[in-house]
Parts: sequence; C-alpha cells; structure tokens
Amino acid sequence: MTLSITGKKLTVDNVVAVARGNEKVELHPDAIARIKKCRAFLDQRVEAREIMYGVNTGIGEFSEIVLSDEQVGQFQRYLIYNHAAGIGAPAPVEHVRAAMLLRVNVHAQGYSGCRLEISQTYVDMLNKGVTPVVCEKGSVGACGDLAPMSQIALTLMGEGEVFLGGERLPAAKGLAKAGITPPGLKARDGLSAINGSNLINGMGCLAVWDAERWLKQAEVAAAMTLEALKANMKPYDTRLHELRGFRGAVTSAANIRKVIAGSDLVMGKTKTKVQDAYSMRSTPQVIGTARDQLRWTREQLEIEANGAGDNPIFLPDDKVVLTGANFQGTPISLPLDTLGAAITMVCVLSERRLNRLTNPALSVGLPEFLTKGAGMFSGMMLSQYTADMQIVEQKILSAPAYIQSIPAAADQEDFVSMGMNSALKTRQILEVANGVLGIEYMAAAQALDFREYTPGKGTLAARAAVRRFVAHLDEDRPLHTDHNAMLEAVKSRAILDAVEAEVGPLAIY
Repeated sequence: MTLSITGKKLTVDNVVAVARGNEKVELHPDAIARIKKCRAFLDQRVEAREIMYGVNTGIGEFSEIVLSDEQVGQFQRYLIYNHAAGIGAPAPVEHVRAAMLLRVNVHAQGYSGCRLEISQTYVDMLNKGVTPVVCEKGSVGACGDLAPMSQIALTLMGEGEVFLGGERLPAAKGLAKAGITPPGLKARDGLSAINGSNLINGMGCLAVWDAERWLKQAEVAAAMTLEALKANMKPYDTRLHELRGFRGAVTSAANIRKVIAGSDLVMGKTKTKVQDAYSMRSTPQVIGTARDQLRWTREQLEIEANGAGDNPIFLPDDKVVLTGANFQGTPISLPLDTLGAAITMVCVLSERRLNRLTNPALSVGLPEFLTKGAGMFSGMMLSQYTADMQIVEQKILSAPAYIQSIPAAADQEDFVSMGMNSALKTRQILEVANGVLGIEYMAAAQALDFREYTPGKGTLAARAAVRRFVAHLDEDRPLHTDHNAMLEAVKSRAILDAVEAEVGPLAIY
C-alpha cells in the first residue's frame, strides 16, 4: 500500500506506518501542482528583487542583511552547514523517517516555496530506505528543529551520512547505491527543508501511538490486581462515570469491566469490602484523565502535521509573502510534556496497587510479599524497590521543559519551546513505564495464583501470558531476569494481545 501525501489528513497512524512499517509514499498530483505553483511565485519575487526573509536576506539576528545575487546562490548551502550543529548519538531511524514524512507533508500544502526536487528527493529516500544520520540533541524547538533537520538537509547536497540496509555510509555513497541524485540547493530550498518542528512532532506521533496501547495495558494490569485484592466492582459501573461525563473515565471503566467479565467478583460469589482504597476505586478516573490528555496531544500533533509550519509563508494566490513564527514548537511541546507527566501519574497509581499486593496489612489475606516462605524468603519485596526507583526517575523527567526557555541568537530568538527536551524525556518516561507496569503484572499474577476463586476471562488470559515470560515465584531467585522479561513483555504488548484475543479489542478513546 502507498500513502499519498496531500498536505492534509495525515494521521499519527500514517506516521507510524511510514516510520516503522516502511510503507511507501508518493506525492499526490495536486500537491505537486501546488509545490510548482508556489515555486513559480517565489521565482517571480526573486526576479523582481523583492526582499524576502531567508531567501535574499540572512536569518535570525542577520535578517536585516540583504544578500547580493551571487550570495543568494550560495547562502542556502552555508545555512545548512552552520545549522547542522547537533550533538550526541544518532536519533533512531524511525524518528528521522517520521520527520522527513512530516516535512514533505508541509511542502505538499504549497506554501513553502521549495523546488519540487527537494520534496521528491525525501520521498525517494523514504521509499528506498535511505535515512540521514541525525544527532538526537541540538534543537531548541523554535525556528524549527534547525540542527537535526539540517543534518537531514545535508543529504540534498550529497553530504553528511546515511543509514542504508543497516550500514552507516557517507551520504553520497548511500544515495548512489539507492539510485538517488542529490538535487542541490537553490534560493529558499535549504530553509524550506529545516524551518519546522518536524522531528519533535514525528517523535511525538510515535510516542502517542505507543502511549495509547500502554494505557490499555495499564488497565489490564489494574484489572488483574483488582481481582487479586477482591475489589468491590461498583466503582466500575458505567452509569457512575457517565453521570460525571469524562470520556476517558467511561472508556477506562469499560475496558476494566471487559477484562474482568465472568469473574466471581462480578457474579457476587466472593465477599468484598464496602469501599476500597483510592488506588483501587479511582483507577478509571486516573487512567481516564491520562486518556483524555492523550487524546488532546494526538489532536495537537495532527494539527501540526497538517499545518503550514514554515517561515516565511508564500501565498501565491494572494501574491503575498508573510513572515511569522509558525515554526514555534510550543503547541506540540506543551502537550508532549504533559503526556509524559500523565504516564508518570498512571505509574504512581500502579505502584500503589503493587504496594497493596505485597503489604500483608493491605492485601486481604495474601501471603506477605507474595511468598509462602516469608522470613526465609523475601518474595517480591525488592520488586517494589525497583518500581519505586523507576518512578522517581519518571518524576524527575516530568518537570516541564516548555517553561525552560533560554534566549538565543542575540535575543532575536528570545523565547523558545525546548520541545526536543519534551520529546526526548517523554520517550524515556514511556520506556521506564514498561518496566513499572511489568512489575505490577508479575505481582498480580503471583497474587492470583494464591486465590481460589475464578477470575474473569481477560484476567485469566493475562495471567497465562505472564506465565510465558516468568514462572511462579515458589522460592527466592534473582529477580532481575524476571523484571527484564516482564519489561519486554509490556514493550511487545504480548499480554495485551493475549487479552484482546480472548475478550475482543479494548477501546483507546
């Protein structure tokens, strides 16, 4: 299947399909016509010697310096050289592919002024698996992701490095092997390739897709723990949540009910408390809030994906060139930051349920630390330590980056979003979240092994899936192997897949 790039209606799922699934892409004929029309308009303005930012002027603090005709021809090359100023390890291939797709989608709207060859080269690179080597760090999330996008743009001149077939090569060699001729850079081409928050947005799209599935796994883990702790199921009645009206809570409660359906708890065959602790009965409200935040983050990222994120903006129909700040990363950095904090919040809730599973004063008759040999054995005592350490890491990372602006470029760029920090740390929070949730899964499965009543169909499927990764803890053994196995189980969504195969798909929103 081939994705047609139109400049409109690009979704998070499309980004994932291209970035991770290597789905082929093509420019829609209407997009090609718009790109050509805009370029023709720009060429007319250049010939008329109209002063246009980043075309025949310098950029940033140098925006008032007008370039000569000879300089215009060279400026784009030096622009890319100067801005390819990142640092650190190479960004994952999927992040760079996402950024390239999103940049082409900006061009497809017909407001960027680049030549068609620029956009088509990126399309060819995506389709042939040629991915520029890009340092992870360097963008401040305003004026676009200038440093990383410039490393991508180096390939337009046959410079820099690329990954191809798992090999790291000089760009000229990699492009030649793929049969791609670098188009070079002419007036406006370089700036049109870098002046947007596309890497942040690409990373954000991938994080949103992962978080959507992680939240479903958080509900499965919660359902297992609720069953193990003999929870009162009234707090999950849909009427309760519909009366308050928050969509996320309605969805979360429904997912938990679906997993637990058929349980002795639901059928009233097991005695429960009149009212459970907040960490149990507030689960739909807490996970539901994270789900509502996630929905907003997706909406913001998709608006950005289909918006004219560039500067200047060329309006050929109006014969106007507008300069502004559509590169500013704040509209996506703020929701990405708060998404990371929301995931941390759900992990804190998970750890509090873990505490109730292991604490004999709270576990409704379960063995101390989930071991029959308490005293000789410590059971899962140290698993809680491991979860706690990871949650502190998440809490540190949950401090917002969007308020951390440091002025740059002689105070011309005196407020920036720091959105790359938002994207990087939200990804890290999600990676850590897999380990936190894996430990709750492991403890809940251990606890259910001690119960004699019948859990729900989804809960049984989840426990069976956990047992494919870790055995019941009869006596103490090194737990780092189990913890890492469970981290991979969550990351691969193997437990979620098993549950959905048994009870049907759980809702995302």
